[in-house]
Amino acid sequence: MTDTAVTMSMFDRIGGPVAVDRLVEAFYHRMDTLPEARLIRAMHADDLGPIKQVLKRYLAEWTGGPRHYSAEKGHPRLRQRHFGFSIGQAERDAWLLCMRGALQETIEDEEARQELDAALTKLADWMRNQAGNPHDAKGGPH
Repeated sequence: MTDTAVTMSMFDRIGGPVAVDRLVEAFYHRMDTLPEARLIRAMHADDLGPIKQVLKRYLAEWTGGPRHYSAEKGHPRLRQRHFGFSIGQAERDAWLLCMRGALQETIEDEEARQELDAALTKLADWMRNQAGNPHDAKGGPH
């Protein structure tokens, strides 16, 4: 890792708000068009506009950018916010398929893309709320 990569936030490394916007748009395009994503697309409203804005604010903050998500929503409590949805291995895999494709399309920095993929994979694992999630026995993502 370069000295610049160490001192820059992931948000800045990937290109700031423009990159986050592109990532989220590419993610939801995949969710809308990939047959493998039908089961997670069905969990969303017909109009993806509002949820796109929420994810953009969340990812911007999560990667070290402006704290607009917390200012609006408070603590993320992502798992709690998703308890109304059945999220198992299939849903996790569909979400990751969309996100990995979006990362590949929009994040040019390969090292940053790999770091984001690893972190988002842990997050997706943590979000599973069906029996058998190994995180339930450990108390949270690591």
